[in-house]
Parts: sequence; C-alpha cells; structure tokens
Amino acid sequence: MSVSKKRIVVKVGTSTITNESGNIDIRAIDHLCRAISGVENLGYDLVLVSSGAIAVGANKMRLQQKPQEIKLKQAAAAVGQTELMHLYDKLFGEYNRMVGQILLDNEDIADPVRSKNLRNTFDALLENHIIPIVNENDSVSHAEIESEKKLFSDNDMLSALVAVFCNASKLIIFSDIEGLYDGNPQTDPSAKLISRVEEITDELKSVASGSGSNRGTGGMITKLEAAELATSHGIDVLITNGKNPERLYDIIDKKKVGTLFVAREV
Repeated sequence: MSVSKKRIVVKVGTSTITNESGNIDIRAIDHLCRAISGVENLGYDLVLVSSGAIAVGANKMRLQQKPQEIKLKQAAAAVGQTELMHLYDKLFGEYNRMVGQILLDNEDIADPVRSKNLRNTFDALLENHIIPIVNENDSVSHAEIESEKKLFSDNDMLSALVAVFCNASKLIIFSDIEGLYDGNPQTDPSAKLISRVEEITDELKSVASGSGSNRGTGGMITKLEAAELATSHGIDVLITNGKNPERLYDIIDKKKVGTLFVAREV
C-alpha cells in the first residue's frame, strides 16, 4: 500500500509528559494536544502513540519507587492508562477533538485476521476525524515490560509499526533530546546534532546512547530501530525534543528540526 501524505504518527515518551518526580505534566500534555489539534485543522490525520502509563500509575498509587514486579507494573499500567486517557479526552475536547483508545499486544500485529481488523479500525477512526491514542496493553501483556527482546521493543518500535499500519507518510518521535548526536551530549559538550540521515549504518548505531531520563524505557538505539523499520516502508522519521510540541508546525512547513531519517523508495 502507498503512504498517505496527510497521515502522521506522533509518538510521545514518558519523559515528555511527566516531570522529574513522575507526576503528569499537565501543561506539557495540553501543549501537545493543542499542537496536534492545530495540525489536524490543517487537513492532516494524526495518530498519537503515548507512553507513560506505568510511570503515571506508580505515582498515583503512591509507590515509593518504580515498580519491579511484573504484577505491580501491570497494576500501575492499568491505573495510569485510565488517568492518561481521562486527561487526553478532556484536553483534546477543549480543542473540539474526539479521541479513541487502542491498546495493542503482540497478537494484534502477528495474527493476520486481527491485523486486518486493526488496520480497519485505524482507517475508520481517522476517516471520522477521531484521533487514535495508542499504547501497548501492559495491564494484560508483559512483552514490553518484561522481555529483553520482543516484537515492539518499546513504544518507539510500536510507533513505527503503527505508522506502517496507518500508511502514514511521517513518524515524529518526541523525546527528551533534540535528536541524534555524533556523541553523547550529556557527557560530551562538543557532540553535534546530526540533522539528516540517509542510511542507518552499524557505525551510526554505535554512537546511539541510552535514554536521557530514568522515567522511560527506550534509548536512542530503540529509536534507530524504529526509524529503520519505518523508512524501509517509505515513511520519513523525525526525532526531536518533545518539550516544544509546537515544532509540529515547523515539521509540516519542512523546516530543519531535530534529526530527519529519510524514507527509502519502495
């Protein structure tokens, strides 16, 4: 299937929508909802892949530290996902936008029948101007939160798979860093931002460092893996700092923002 130039998947990480103490950053989510709603007003279809359920749930449950047991992580995910969707529904509603929740596990992607139904669901929501909000179903599936090597890897890979499913033309990954650097900017002040990547090589992967915060699960390497998948299906991928979601407008206007991974011809 050919990509739709008007379909964009936006992935937001835990560190973007929470503060240092793990509380929901309501202002950050409001800015995100406003920017996505504004871009949709320009005639684009938007899909939001949102992390953060476990971190938000753990904080609401007043856990003293990040949960380690699988069952406690799943409980936190159940509590946190409810809280996140309540906020997204309320804040998107302020901008006259309707949302729908899609929670996925491995079988939804791997099984041909469920995969077809999933694609149809995305199409139906987008055709009716409803913003799908996607996360892995952590409360019943432990693939992401337990396994070292799994289908989704984390929500970076999930967002790439969603972009493929939706026939999107662009995947925007909002992170806690400006993009891909030629070194680790947290330890090397001379590290320079790589603004454009034509090919993801082994050398490029070797410079990818870990996550910039302790609230998420994905580091830069998972973003490179996601970019590798999406670009192989003709989808441009852009990684940039999620603390300024108004950059969506700059991306639409084709201004230089973050790191652009150029789609391959398919």
